[in-house]
Amino acid sequence: MANTETALKEAMTSIEGTLGVALVDYTSGMALGTLGGGKDLDLTVAAAGNTDVVRAKVRTMEHLGLKDEIEDILITLGGQYHLIRLLKARGTNGLFLYLALDKARANLAMARHQLKKIEAELDL
Repeated sequence: MANTETALKEAMTSIEGTLGVALVDYTSGMALGTLGGGKDLDLTVAAAGNTDVVRAKVRTMEHLGLKDEIEDILITLGGQYHLIRLLKARGTNGLFLYLALDKARANLAMARHQLKKIEAELDL
C-alpha cells in the first residue's frame, strides 16, 4: 500500500507526460499533497478550481436522478489533458486525484489505467 507522497511520486514517474499531480479533498477544496506543477501550473489553484467542477457534476447527477458513480472527469485543452479521478477506496470518500498531462507526450488511455492502479494501491 502506498501513502500520499508515494502515490504522487508514482504518478509523476510512471505516467508519461505528467506535468503535475495532486490529491484533493473536494469537501474543502484543499490539496492534501502536490507534486510537479510550477509557475504555469499552480496546483493549489487547480485543486480549488477542480473542486468546483466535481461538486457541479455531482449536483447535476443528483438533479438528473442518476444513481451512478463518477469514475473520472476529463478536461481537454489545446495542449493539455486534465484528468480528475474520484477515489472510491475505503476511507477516501470526498477525495480525488488530479493529473495534468502534456497532450503531445501523454497517452490518455494509459494515464487512466495507471491512475486507476495508483488509486488501488493508495492507503490513507
